[in-house]
Amino acid sequence: MKKIAIITLLASATTFSLFAFMAFLISSDEFTYIDPEDGVIVEVASLPDETPAQDKPKVTLTPPVPPPEMPRTKVLTEASEVNSELNYTPIGLPVATTTFDSIDMGRRADSNARPIVRVNPKYPISAARDGIEGWVVLAFDINAIGEVINIEIIDSFPKRTFDKAAKQALRKWKYRAKFVDGKQVEQQNLTVQLDFNMSQQS
Repeated sequence: MKKIAIITLLASATTFSLFAFMAFLISSDEFTYIDPEDGVIVEVASLPDETPAQDKPKVTLTPPVPPPEMPRTKVLTEASEVNSELNYTPIGLPVATTTFDSIDMGRRADSNARPIVRVNPKYPISAARDGIEGWVVLAFDINAIGEVINIEIIDSFPKRTFDKAAKQALRKWKYRAKFVDGKQVEQQNLTVQLDFNMSQQS
């Protein structure tokens, strides 16, 4: 019991001492009130009053006056007739020659039907390699502007050896259009023979 009483007295004394010390601190604390200085004036820039949008007049552009049209000069070109006796010879290949009106198989060529542009056929490489010669007879028509149309193989030797080359070449020929009563007309039932000879070389 004595120990409890001693502890209680010590605790009470300690508590009293703490309260007394706190009261001393509070009484001795000095508080000085400082008046705030005049407030800083902050100036806010003001925007000018909005003005209503103004409609600007549209500027109308006037296109420039076009220059006067230059006079056109018409140049008439005339295709010269090709000399059928001249043969174009590819280098290193035999020449395929052309014979006009050399046959009569019911489709004799018109003597006035002379080509103004003629393309010699290409000698087939396989035939040239094997030394094969021959000929192809073709029937064809000429339209009103001088183009070769409706090409058919009438006869050939050897068969089907030179047919393709002959047709490809004849398809590129151009003829002078035939005029009847002042109008260009179609010519029909014409024939031509293309010869493939090994003897004529470049």
